[in-house]
Amino acid sequence: MKIHDLITTTDALADLCSRLAKADFVTVDTEFMRENTYWPELCLVQIADSNEAAAIDPLAPGIDLAPLLDLLCENEDVLKVFHAGGQDVEIVYNLTGKTPHPIFDTQIAMMAVSQSEQIGYANLVESWLGFTVDKGARFTDWSRRPLTDRQIEYAIGDVTHLAVIFPKILKKLIKTGRGSWLDAEMDKLADPANYANDAEAAWERIRPPSRNAAVLGRLKGLAAWREQEAQHKNIPRGRIMRDETLADLASHPPKSQGDLVKVRGLSAAWKDNDIGKRLMKVLEKAEPLSADEMPDKPKRGAPLGKEGVLVADLLKLLLKIRSREIDVAARLLTRSDEMEALAAGVRDLPVLKGWRYEVFGKDALELVEGRLGFGVESGRLKMTRIEHEPAPEPAVAQLAAE
Repeated sequence: MKIHDLITTTDALADLCSRLAKADFVTVDTEFMRENTYWPELCLVQIADSNEAAAIDPLAPGIDLAPLLDLLCENEDVLKVFHAGGQDVEIVYNLTGKTPHPIFDTQIAMMAVSQSEQIGYANLVESWLGFTVDKGARFTDWSRRPLTDRQIEYAIGDVTHLAVIFPKILKKLIKTGRGSWLDAEMDKLADPANYANDAEAAWERIRPPSRNAAVLGRLKGLAAWREQEAQHKNIPRGRIMRDETLADLASHPPKSQGDLVKVRGLSAAWKDNDIGKRLMKVLEKAEPLSADEMPDKPKRGAPLGKEGVLVADLLKLLLKIRSREIDVAARLLTRSDEMEALAAGVRDLPVLKGWRYEVFGKDALELVEGRLGFGVESGRLKMTRIEHEPAPEPAVAQLAAE
């Protein structure tokens, strides 16, 4: 594979992207800094196909990333391959308002071909290629210039190795027939709604302190205000105020700005500074959440009780057995809260639909409804179908009684 010198000009980038536009797939990775900013600062982009690879310096004077962004977001003929690509996709969305498409994530794909739920890149390389990745430059400051040869070599390795691994994973997916299992997961990764910075929806990411409409109205207002403050200052939202403090203010709003000094998580300066004044105005203007905005109550069946907890535990055991049998990550099939809901009587669940039902949900339902049990054979657990004898006909039952 040809490794290009660091790309620092628009012309060199355009030439590279014109060639990559003819590839079946490209592997993509980014290096960024976000510890001290609201918006992640893109510091390096790495991209490769089967024949060539390059690192691109987005901080180079005068460089225009348009050829790269067009390749990622507008070219539907080239598959964009990431590993644990959520943050990479977020960066592209912040630059364009769009997400790379079509998209493939090898971390997600590994759940369908192994029991690995969140395999790291180094473990992925070791598993498929049999060697250890040098992690020496992992925690480097990617914003500092000039970049060293070691930094660039480390960064490009993230896409060159992936370009070798991806076809192997794809081949196994095709062999097992599990590619369709991942469609919804990949669509979720590429959904722009996941990356939109909508201040009015920011409260939905915070654990609500109650279902009181007035409290939730204050929570919504405060979360939107915090988001706008953080964006304006370009600092992490937690530097403005932590979630716990925000929820506490929504539940127990201070009567005056001076009372802010009593709020855990706020400094004494808030009692008379400008940001404290803006906070109080938000609280004063907050209105109870409207009925159509109220979050749905969690779907629950009857309380589990002691027997229900045992059933849920049996479902988790069944999940372990099944995921081991078919070599798939349990998390791809279902999750603990879903199994608890199934044990409690809920039936409108993803695990009881589509391929998940065929692979696991059908057996899980039969276990809950008493048609499946566990047995031990040669020291190993095995599932056993339970045949229920039909109830006797009424007339036969009457004769038996006589």
